[in-house]
Amino acid sequence: MSLLPVEDALARLLAAAQPVGDKEELSLHEANGRVLAGDLTARLTQPPFNASAMDGYALRAEDATEIGSVLTVIGESAAGHGFSGTVGAGQAVRIFTGAPVPDGADSILLQEDAEKLDDGRICTQFVVTHGRHIRPRGQDFAEGDVALSAGLSLDFTHLTLAAAMNHATVPVYRRPRIAILATGDELMPPGGQPSPSQIIGSNTFGIAALARDNGAEVIDLGIVPDNRDLLREAVERARALGVEVLVTLGGASVGDHDLVQSTLVAAGMELDFWRIAMRPGKPLMVGRLGEMQVLGLPGNPVSSLVCGLLFLEPLLCHLGHRKTPRRMAMARLQAALPANDKRQDYVRARLSETSDDMPVVESFGKQDSSMMRIFSQSDCLIVRPPNAPAVEAGDTVPVLLLRP
Repeated sequence: MSLLPVEDALARLLAAAQPVGDKEELSLHEANGRVLAGDLTARLTQPPFNASAMDGYALRAEDATEIGSVLTVIGESAAGHGFSGTVGAGQAVRIFTGAPVPDGADSILLQEDAEKLDDGRICTQFVVTHGRHIRPRGQDFAEGDVALSAGLSLDFTHLTLAAAMNHATVPVYRRPRIAILATGDELMPPGGQPSPSQIIGSNTFGIAALARDNGAEVIDLGIVPDNRDLLREAVERARALGVEVLVTLGGASVGDHDLVQSTLVAAGMELDFWRIAMRPGKPLMVGRLGEMQVLGLPGNPVSSLVCGLLFLEPLLCHLGHRKTPRRMAMARLQAALPANDKRQDYVRARLSETSDDMPVVESFGKQDSSMMRIFSQSDCLIVRPPNAPAVEAGDTVPVLLLRP
């Protein structure tokens, strides 16, 4: 099988994925970060009445057309305790922020622009204009307005608006469920003492975090040794859990000890493709086992995380009705890079700010797919398309931001 271009591989992966259709109703306290599954209409009008925007006096503008107008204060309107009467000619009502504007009044005179007289009257020190400092009824939204549309990833502003619209709960899409299965005799969990032939299995934690960042529910199936029976049992656990995606880590190639692909095929997986024209990350596998999509990531940590960014993140966003984060940008090279071969390269690099709007990017030296330390110190990956010519210092190149 020939190497598949990155763009073609992603298109085929997404084409085979159906967004999650299940919905659930969550309280506003639980809904932060979830995707709204239906339009939300206002259940009332906000504000529900003409409201004062300031502390002062509610009056008729025609009674305060010049400084020195004298008005009689006939009552008070406070938030939650409105004035029930009507403001007539030559009258005013003491009013506070958020309180209903009494019938008959059409303007607010600020309290600092009113001189109190001894007999319960005020003298205006400012010429009032009609409607000044009044929040009109329905200024924010009216009952029946669609103020939040389906597909929004709910944040603190949306949840505040939903509450103001008198919704205690909101409909959201169920989060996509993924199961992560790490494989290999050489792996052991962090925190223990590996034997001379073992290494710490680290990929699961980065892939799980990336998945959660993109709205997924993650089930960790642990580490399974290179044993077909145990691999088959783990795959069946994932199917029984009803996950949308099984993510395997390692063992997707066809070497003597790479058993994942052959075990999955024997279990009924329809293999779509594997081996991508990219570096790092060539041994990536995509298939389907019944209703479950299978994404086999490489075992090397950097390869696994790069493939996670390029394939798992957009897959989960597609499944979960989310927008894929904007990670692509342009930067100016600090130093020249040689011509590229037929594989698309992702070169670990760091960014620095400049006086103009274009950041400068500098690649790290040695680029081994097992070197997580420099990957964690990187800000981005310089994207080198297949067969790209050499680029010089000062040229602009596309970069994939690790932390957009």
